[in-house]
Amino acid sequence: MSTEPVNLTQSDSVPPNAPADAQIDQSIAVKYWSDKPATVNGMLGGYAQVSRTDLQGSKKFLSKARRLVPGCPATGRLKRGVDCGAGIGRVINDFLGQVCEVVDAVEPVEKFSRALSERQLTKNCVLGKVLTMGIEDWVPGVKEYDLIWAQWSVVYLTDAQLVEYLVRCRGALTDTGVMVIKENVSEEPEGDIYDDSESSVTRTDEKLRKLFKQAGMHLILSEEQTGFPKQLRLLPVWSYALRPKC
Repeated sequence: MSTEPVNLTQSDSVPPNAPADAQIDQSIAVKYWSDKPATVNGMLGGYAQVSRTDLQGSKKFLSKARRLVPGCPATGRLKRGVDCGAGIGRVINDFLGQVCEVVDAVEPVEKFSRALSERQLTKNCVLGKVLTMGIEDWVPGVKEYDLIWAQWSVVYLTDAQLVEYLVRCRGALTDTGVMVIKENVSEEPEGDIYDDSESSVTRTDEKLRKLFKQAGMHLILSEEQTGFPKQLRLLPVWSYALRPKC
């Protein structure tokens, strides 16, 4: 996750006019996060106090999105979900585990996936498969999930990788399934912002919508997260609910 304001920087090996995502290197991101503590505060970049607000916003957003999907039950538990970029299971334990009967996890940092596997989750949360890999390499089964959740994770993918990931997710959704991407959004005049400390790209809302469309995904709902303390000066966070285009 990258919640702090980020700076636009250029690598010496990348032409000045290259797109921001040209600099992404997942090995740098994994190293960066491997040095962080396997705690909620570590997962949130030192802003553990935003967790409750974040989770409440996610619950409300998903509830709205489910009502927009024909055939999807508006209440009750979905059969199977997956958290892409699960960390130590903060979102699974306090949210996804309450809305899905079983939740799988995809997490590239080995110490985080190990902590998740060993974690004592709430009694209502059933943890399924825990895969230690980047979402750029993850290949889900056909119509495997009722809910795919990707929060603060697609920043580590190039534009091309993000489109490919979305295409795979499109095929992995059940007939009434929904995918949610919750992500920081750039409002800077220069557009997408590259953060060299963790090799990530914060994209504009316009860019994200363009990539969703390229991947054959239909945006059914979008909403900005509210309630974060203004004094923290965090980047805007938006949630996007996606369904395969008919």
